[in-house]
Amino acid sequence: MAANKLPEVWQRGPIVGVPPLLQPVAHALLQAAEEIEEITQGFPLNLLHQKLADMASPAFHLLHLTGVLDRLFTYARGETLSAKQLDYLSNEGKVPEKPYSIEQLTSSFKMGVDKALQQLKQTHETTLAETRFIGRAQIPSTVIGLYVHAAEHTMRHVGQLLVTVNVLIVTK
Repeated sequence: MAANKLPEVWQRGPIVGVPPLLQPVAHALLQAAEEIEEITQGFPLNLLHQKLADMASPAFHLLHLTGVLDRLFTYARGETLSAKQLDYLSNEGKVPEKPYSIEQLTSSFKMGVDKALQQLKQTHETTLAETRFIGRAQIPSTVIGLYVHAAEHTMRHVGQLLVTVNVLIVTK
């Protein structure tokens, strides 16, 4: 480990105010925010919407990370998605008329993580096994299932973003 590099978030101790059973979720989300900042540092804006092997672009991953976190935490509260959330979802894969900046996308994700952490802090552990429903199909899950999936799904896309960004930089 480099002298100036911090240990991973989970190795730094508990996140104040987050219930013990939800610490791994908080650690994963904070780790993702740090890694995204590092991955996108100096990334060329002209490659933001580039795809590799017809897979998702860096812009998609950054938009999706923010959107899916918001949606899963909405379901964990027992709410349905708003029209604004559905509109965001339908636009995640589209190239906008006015280009995004990388800072705009990473900042949106960080704000989403901050909002998620506040929700985790307000979650009573006694509610973790409560049933929640996902989407129009009303697929059953639990509060903890949604939180864990949010953390897992986030880290999966961070890994995909890491590979996509690095391959684009090397090949373009």
